[in-house]
Amino acid sequence: MAFWWPLLVLAAAYALCRLLLFLIPPTVPSIDVDASDVLAKEDSFIYIPRKGRAAQTDKVQCYEPATMKYLGYFPALTPDEVKEHVAQARKAQKIWAKSSFKQRRQFLRILLKYILEHQDLICEVSSRDTGKTMVDASLGEIMTTCEKITWLLDEGEKWLKPEYRSTGRSMLHKRAKVEFYPLGVIGAIVSWNYPFHNVFNPMLAAVFSGNAAVIKVSEHATWSGCFYFRIIQAALSAVGAPENLVHIITGFAETGQALVSSVDKIIFVGSPGVGRMIMQRASETLIPVTLELGGKDSFIVCEDVDLPNVVQVAVRAALQSSGQNCAGAERFYVHNDIYSAFVSQVAKIVKSICVGPPLSGRYDMGAICMMEHSEKLQNLVNDALDKGAEIAVRGSFGNLGEDAVDQFFPPTVLVNVNHTMKIMQEEAFGPILPIMKFNSDEEAIKLANDSKYGLGCAVFSGDQKRAIRIASQLHCGVAAINDFASSYMCQSLPFGGVKDSGFGRFAGVEGLRACCLVKAVVEDRFWPYIKTMIPKPIQYPVSEHGFEFQELLVETLYGYSIWDRLRSLVNLVKMITEQNSAPASSTTAKKRR
Repeated sequence: MAFWWPLLVLAAAYALCRLLLFLIPPTVPSIDVDASDVLAKEDSFIYIPRKGRAAQTDKVQCYEPATMKYLGYFPALTPDEVKEHVAQARKAQKIWAKSSFKQRRQFLRILLKYILEHQDLICEVSSRDTGKTMVDASLGEIMTTCEKITWLLDEGEKWLKPEYRSTGRSMLHKRAKVEFYPLGVIGAIVSWNYPFHNVFNPMLAAVFSGNAAVIKVSEHATWSGCFYFRIIQAALSAVGAPENLVHIITGFAETGQALVSSVDKIIFVGSPGVGRMIMQRASETLIPVTLELGGKDSFIVCEDVDLPNVVQVAVRAALQSSGQNCAGAERFYVHNDIYSAFVSQVAKIVKSICVGPPLSGRYDMGAICMMEHSEKLQNLVNDALDKGAEIAVRGSFGNLGEDAVDQFFPPTVLVNVNHTMKIMQEEAFGPILPIMKFNSDEEAIKLANDSKYGLGCAVFSGDQKRAIRIASQLHCGVAAINDFASSYMCQSLPFGGVKDSGFGRFAGVEGLRACCLVKAVVEDRFWPYIKTMIPKPIQYPVSEHGFEFQELLVETLYGYSIWDRLRSLVNLVKMITEQNSAPASSTTAKKRR
């Protein structure tokens, strides 16, 4: 007992110290970010954007999609200007690569503190630029970003430290490890649907892993992206990071193409068509590519579910972020036994949903970010109606105002749908709920896999093992069991898809390490006492018994049984002994002569 008592005291003291460190928060400075121009809400003129390629000039024009009020413009950068931004970032990265994890964690804490203290500002900016409601902005922008920051604070360093691996049988005298080094400049081309999170997501992984980041924001969310950049700049400055470590660039396709040609890795969030062009351009410099493209996620509801709860989740999944659903559910498969009840309850909720300018009243849904998109959504609905579908219900419009053009689209429930309809095959990216029947688990799996996309899925059943079994047979990169999109709130998990949904992963361990040069390292375990030496039979000039030696060595290391390996070992030692004694005998004979 006398021996254990001091150890128990030390363990208790250590636990107490850890508890005190947990209870006492670290000192985190506040940062000042100028938001005066963003908060100014004086009346501005109504802006009607030009459509198609004609809109791509030397300026990116910005406006509120919910009110069409003009917000300003930003330059569309030329290829030479993009290259200059990347060159500045590359210079700063060489300094930042030597930074400590302590400094990088402080950067994250400063960001987290600012986000927590300015949630309303961040959400309002997102709402004004993309048309989403404040609640949707909080769910999709604030919570996901805070979760990523806290995961990096808790585990980021752990997953970037050298990772030791087994050496195998032939290298027992060695030590094997994987080391992770910054790639250099990480480029990202991000979409408009979550302007805050889509900027912070690649930036956080890149900067924490020692890289620089150059991010091209969408031309449909440039105003907000450029404001969020001020937050990043202020936080980097507060920790003494080099200037120009992170850049936000603005423009159209030409700007994005120049970025791909200049960086050390590219992350793209967007459509499959543009993703293919990104790959083609990246092939010229052979840089790694991560593509997070479209989705047509399936939402499967078995007959044994708690229906009222699942219905609420289903509507939220379909209308995620004011119809601007990132990883949102787009195809609903409901068991025939509960189909009518499911449709009835969904219709009741959707009928109560009111659509309107999100900051001018208590609306459930806001505007569509891109003006032409509502026309596309209506065409998908019309195609379904022409092929036999029916509209079960549509939501209502609030007071849109006289300046409303076509930037609003009511949530729409379609029944009697099938896979001949475009709404069940093409990505809608809008508040449409097409609901289809199924009669067996096998049929549901077949229907869900009948898609060119493979991003995510959600499966609901009162029998969790049944839901897991169904989800395991769906060809997609993300699955939620009795929930929707929950995997994205687990930032330790990778995010990405297959097929036309892209490849590669961001988020999680895989996404963090994807920002790194992964280097395999082998070193001597017992240096300098045991060193690598070439066995005599295979030294140059190779002995006539060289191949026989190799055969015995292979059998010694990889023989089927321990007895086979021991037998080969004995013969191997015998051969080496004979080889070593032969030169000695030859030398003795020469001396006698």
